[in-house]
Amino acid sequence: MLDHLGIQCRDVSASAAFYDAVLAALSARRLMEFGDVLGYGVDRPDFWLSPMTSPGAAHEAHIAFTAPDRAAVQAFHDAAVAAGAEVLHAPRLWPEYHPTYFGAFVRDPDGNNVEAVCHAPE
Repeated sequence: MLDHLGIQCRDVSASAAFYDAVLAALSARRLMEFGDVLGYGVDRPDFWLSPMTSPGAAHEAHIAFTAPDRAAVQAFHDAAVAAGAEVLHAPRLWPEYHPTYFGAFVRDPDGNNVEAVCHAPE
């Protein structure tokens, strides 16, 4: 359903360092840069960072990235911790969503709830 998603950041450099690390754990990378607008993806950019241009405080977003397996969810979590992210939920099964939902949740530098999730069985 979604083709791409963009979020605004207070500090694009800080957010870029965070997303460079955690998305690499999910086999994604920075693919495009237009000044301080950055595009991430695997084959094409489908996740974008840009500077905050709206007045007022940012509102928390929840962003869930697909992980190919549970090891990638763990690698995402480890990269986020190494980048100094607040851990909201360490990697674990979430059977209340469905029996094989394995996810980890952290905060990015702008306070967004960022998740890596694998739906496949172990």
